[in-house]
Amino acid sequence: MNNPVDKKSVFDSEVFTYRITKDKKVFISYHGKQVVILSSNKALNFIEEIKNSDDFNAQLIMAKATGNFKRGNEKLANQKRRLH
Repeated sequence: MNNPVDKKSVFDSEVFTYRITKDKKVFISYHGKQVVILSSNKALNFIEEIKNSDDFNAQLIMAKATGNFKRGNEKLANQKRRLH
């Protein structure tokens, strides 16, 4: 599948997983290792957003929630900062 958002097909497999506790906290893991805990409004927004998403979009939502969503321009931005 050639998706412009997932050029390396990272989200074809489930790299992110999540677990919701009784008190509505969300634990998100990356390759089985916990990377972030969402609580209060962030957790409620996450639960609402992920509830009706398919597997690919769920992976995308979790990647954005953890900050592990690479846009591909990090190297370029660092080079520009060094020049100024």
